[in-house]
Parts: sequence; C-alpha cells; structure tokens
Amino acid sequence: MTKNTFTFFNTNIKVQQLIFVLLLLVCISGFISPPVALVLGLIAANITGNPFLRYNAKAINVLLQLSVIGLGFGMNVNAAISAGKTGFFFTVASIFSTLVLGLFLGKWLKIDKKTSHLISCGTAICGGSAIAAIAPVIKSDEKQTSVALGVIFILNSIALFLFPAIGHWLHLSQQEFGLWCAIAIHDTSSVVGAANKYGAEALQIATTVKLARALWIIPVALITAMVFKNKSSKIKIPYFIAVFILAMILNTYVPQTALVAPYLVSLAKIGLTVTLFLIGAGLRYTVLQSVGIKPLVQGVLLWACIAITALLSILYFI
Repeated sequence: MTKNTFTFFNTNIKVQQLIFVLLLLVCISGFISPPVALVLGLIAANITGNPFLRYNAKAINVLLQLSVIGLGFGMNVNAAISAGKTGFFFTVASIFSTLVLGLFLGKWLKIDKKTSHLISCGTAICGGSAIAAIAPVIKSDEKQTSVALGVIFILNSIALFLFPAIGHWLHLSQQEFGLWCAIAIHDTSSVVGAANKYGAEALQIATTVKLARALWIIPVALITAMVFKNKSSKIKIPYFIAVFILAMILNTYVPQTALVAPYLVSLAKIGLTVTLFLIGAGLRYTVLQSVGIKPLVQGVLLWACIAITALLSILYFI
C-alpha cells in the first residue's frame, strides 16, 4: 500500500487482488450494467483499494478502443452517415463555443492557463482522450493533467446516471437522446454506456457522432500548438476510429459478417462494462480531493452550458 493511496480499510495485498478480480469477473459475466460496474469500481478503489492501479490507464485505453470497434459490427453505414450529418453542425458549434467559454471562465476563476485549457478541451471534444492528446502539446505537468482528468472523470461518472434519467423524464426519442449525449457527455465510454442503456438506435447515433467529434482532436491540437507556441510536439491521432468505420462497412456490405457480428457486439458491450469498472477503480478519494474547487466549478459550468444549449437546440431546431 503506497502512502498516497487512501482506502477506508487497510487490507492485505492478496485480499485486495482477490476482491478486485472477483468484482472484475462479475463485470465480465454480463449480468450487470455499465453504470453498476462504475459504482463497483468506485467501491473497490475507495473501500479496499485497487492493487493494479499502475495498469489502469493503459487497460482503459485498450479496452475502450476494442469495445468501440466491436460495436461497429452492429452498425449500418447509411444510418451512421445520416447521424453524422445531423450532428455535424452541433459538433462544430459546440466545440468552438466551449473552448471560447472555457478560456473566459478560466481567466475569471483565475485557474492555471494549461489546466483550464485541458478542462475545456476535455469538455469540448472527447474527455480523457482529448486531454491525453493535448497535454503533450502544451507541455502540461503531471498535476495540471491529473486535475483536468479528475474533473472530467467525476462529471463523466455523474452523466452516466443523470442523462438517461433526464432523457426518460423529457421523453426524448432515441435519435434525440443519442445526439444529445454524444455532444454533452465528455468521454466516449460514458457516452456509449448512457446510450446503450437508453436503446439500440441511441447507441448507434451516439457512437457515430462521438467518434466523428473525436477527430476534432487534430485541428484543435494544431490550433493549441500555435496558441501555446509549441511546434515540436507530436499529436496523438485516434487511428482506431478507422477500424471502427471498417467494421461498419463489413457489417453493412459483407453478408458473411452476420455470422460473427452478434458475438463481437456482445463482447464489445462486456468490454465497455469492464472499461467503466476500471474507470471507477481509478477514482480514488485522493484523486477527487486533489481536483480543487475552482477547476471543478469551471468543469461544471462548461458542462451545464453545453448540455443545456445542446438539449434546447435538439428539441427546438431539429
């Protein structure tokens, strides 16, 4: 147990590993939903501890990408193109308005410039993936990156429960909810988790629009490099999106794919459940405590603005 790891019960490392593996097997079983898996991860992280914490970030990244690719085998190219066209305007408008608003909020709250920009990019594009791509471009230090990731992960966890409840309360259609959560929820994992809970059509629309949104990491990173006057950093391009598109094409135009597609989609949904368990398992009390009030206020205000504006636009202008 490292001195920076807070848990409510100090347990033997072997007991920690056993509890963690058992909870992981519960998630793999397919009998629980992604939101429940997230809660189990939170419990594991803060009650007994995560004995595999050093592998967490890498496992989340790989599992999420494989899960998204797997979901592509359950989607149709024509429906995806239709969804992408619908979400394009909202994507462009929301990304740049969020970045501009984030700049002013950061100055108003007197937040470190790099931390503020990372929170804005995470809110505007695709959560932790955007932060991971932008952090080396602006050469942020570990604390700045950790604070931004903490803000995004906290709000993602809330969104996973809050958005489906609001969607049902407002009687949003599958299309409306899919588009809304793709725009207003930060991370791809929570977008897919919330949409999957809402329905199959919502899942297809949300996944397609969110991944199209993720491609905006590239132009935003280039603009960021110019603003921060840093020309040397490499930009992390989300290449797995191309494999996701290939999976959709195979599912749409190659009939033989139907023999394995349902199994791949089922595995992808289990992978997503495990991903959210691992995200919860990384949200230790010490991480939440280190975020600070001002960055969290910026994140909440940005999130509220993009969520409310997107919802009103979808309800009254589509």
